[in-house]
Amino acid sequence: MAGGAMTEAARQLAQRTEDRLEKVSETVRGQFEEITKRRFADLAQQGLFADWPDQESDRERAETRQGRPGGPG
Repeated sequence: MAGGAMTEAARQLAQRTEDRLEKVSETVRGQFEEITKRRFADLAQQGLFADWPDQESDRERAETRQGRPGGPG
């Protein structure tokens, strides 16, 4: 029966370890999201994306060049 008690102890240890890793993962994920949001906001405030072309405008230009203003069809 000692083997069964050891197996249960191992299961409990594994569960505690899994729980701790999940908490660490949640913490890291939250910190990453915060850093990413702040970094993106900083870049946007600095005007980094101001000269990026609008995607819809690019699509409209491509359709016009293909002789299909307004879309396919």
